[in-house]
Amino acid sequence: MPTTLAVLLVLISWQVATDGPLLGLDTGTRHAVHELRRALHSTLVNHLGAGLSDLGGAVPAVPVLLGAAGLAAVRRRDAAPSRWWLPLPLAAAAAVLIPLLVVPAKAWFARPGPYGLPLAPDQWGWYPSGHTATSAIAYGTAALLLGGTLAADARLVLYTCTAMLCLGVGAGLVWSDYHWLLDVVASWCLAGLLLWVAAALVRRALPRVPADGERPPPHWGSG
Repeated sequence: MPTTLAVLLVLISWQVATDGPLLGLDTGTRHAVHELRRALHSTLVNHLGAGLSDLGGAVPAVPVLLGAAGLAAVRRRDAAPSRWWLPLPLAAAAAVLIPLLVVPAKAWFARPGPYGLPLAPDQWGWYPSGHTATSAIAYGTAALLLGGTLAADARLVLYTCTAMLCLGVGAGLVWSDYHWLLDVVASWCLAGLLLWVAAALVRRALPRVPADGERPPPHWGSG
């Protein structure tokens, strides 16, 4: 899985850097979306797309991440007295990593947006999608931190809803003509790689809080 994401990210980045033929997928998708928007002619759907896009902004994504980390820490307090605070620095690290990774990449690739206008001096570029990366990394990390304190059924619901939300943000960005499709896909790949690392760290540093009626693991709370 991480290898596939890394290969896809490198492939897309190479095509963006060289203006390769894969970018035809972007123009084809944009044309199809425009045709569908004209056919539907729905103000409600257009507002929904814009609203989903907004969920990928630093506000509300980062506050949700920090709030989920705080809740996860509180829920771990009794079960893990020596480690209950760890979700907070993990969440802060994820929040800091987003601009550190995305902004330099935007400046390096300097890709114009779907409207094709030249970049202004104060613009970084459209590739990769910052809103997509922010939503996937922030909401994904929040779900990982909070999911370890929930029972299996609730955890599955949380992870499923988080994935649907992140997909919705990406779809809203493409629907609203804010980003090319490959901008969004590349950010999903980047976020997937980071979340794969984050999941490993969470499993190692923050063992799952046993649900009601469960017996805690023998090592729980030690160290």
